Amino acid sequence: MAEFDELLAQVKMSVERFVKFKISSPEDAQDVLQETYLTAWQKFGQLKSAEAFKPWIISIARNKCNDYFRQKAAVLEIPMEEAPEPSLDDGRMGVAEVLAVRDNLEKMADKEKEILYLYFWKQMPQAEIAKCLNVPVGTVKSRLFLAKQKFKESYEQKAPTRDGALRKREDFARSCREREGEEKMKRLPSVMPKYTITAKAEEPFAVRWEELMGWFLVPRLGESLSWGMYDQPSGKCDHVYDMKVTGRAMVHGIEGVELTARESSYSDKEEVIERTFVAQLTDTHCRYLATIRNDKGVRNYITFLDGEEFMNCWGFGEDNCGNEVNLAPKGVIRREGNVITTAKKDFLLDIVGRYDVTICGKTYDTVCVIDVQTYNNGVVSEQFLDRNGRTILWRRFNKNDWHVEHYGGKLWSEQLPENDRLIVDGETYVQWYDCITDYVL
Repeated sequence: MAEFDELLAQVKMSVERFVKFKISSPEDAQDVLQETYLTAWQKFGQLKSAEAFKPWIISIARNKCNDYFRQKAAVLEIPMEEAPEPSLDDGRMGVAEVLAVRDNLEKMADKEKEILYLYFWKQMPQAEIAKCLNVPVGTVKSRLFLAKQKFKESYEQKAPTRDGALRKREDFARSCREREGEEKMKRLPSVMPKYTITAKAEEPFAVRWEELMGWFLVPRLGESLSWGMYDQPSGKCDHVYDMKVTGRAMVHGIEGVELTARESSYSDKEEVIERTFVAQLTDTHCRYLATIRNDKGVRNYITFLDGEEFMNCWGFGEDNCGNEVNLAPKGVIRREGNVITTAKKDFLLDIVGRYDVTICGKTYDTVCVIDVQTYNNGVVSEQFLDRNGRTILWRRFNKNDWHVEHYGGKLWSEQLPENDRLIVDGETYVQWYDCITDYVL
């Protein structure tokens, strides 16, 4: 069928990205893709509109992924202190007797099912699981521990003896933590605090960096912060962003959290832009899954399956894997003073040194993460992270001729002659603005 082949060619990349997100094993993912395409071809005659082809075939892929994990989970044997007794459960057909273990496994995330399947049913050593999933052994250990804990908690919640009052206390405690997160927001100063950056002789340390690239918020329930953008050399605060995680969210079957960003002008609090994102933090990466914007009063959801429309602005890394959270020096970027040399690869983000950053009366032991053109062509950033993986100071530098036609036609070195400069692979970059969060206040 020529029409089927033509439609499939248009969306094939999105289908493959979806399945590979869900299933870590390349071989198993390929098998599921072949089953998806075969089923879609066989049922193509049932499709009423070619415009619905993409969501239709994605739904087939989702069902095939669910079948894959259902088959794995169906034979799992989880050792627990309590035997898996049958319990009563409500459903659309009334009250039915189900096996709590099987029911709880069905509700777990795909990665959790996968790690339990490999460890308990396949009886694979953790080192072999790490090789299979292409992750460090430490990640396997933490993921397995969390999966077992989540399963046990879910099983105990399912049991008829579960105390409803305990659930209410847990919900109350959670809401208190979320309120505490909101109260932690501090008012940002109108002028950038004076700061110093001093290079240290000690070797840079590795750090776990869980913040969303470019937005500084950790996508985890209960998190919130405010951050400001400060023009240089005036130091005046131009815009403030109040951010918080508002709850759990699901995008194409992948679980994350929803967060909001309230952008306002520092001088005009009535000038407000509201943004909503969905993001995901895993053991290894942090990434955006979707963004929601208002188009003439209509909420428009753009996700990682929407190709360049999403990837050009929000996507990051191969197949939108996101930015790495476990950072250690790689040697792809080197720094001597203000001179930076790179390996000239497509993706350039690396730890380049260790620095004391003194700001707001405190001195922080930090590593400097240099990003070369991953945010935007012609843009370099310095990001100073403390041992908690939190941003102490972020500085943006523009290539000397970056979009000068939109900014007065002069080179940035002419527009901002007092600002700091970096020389990156022989090209001049000029400091434009700085950012700090309420973490340093």
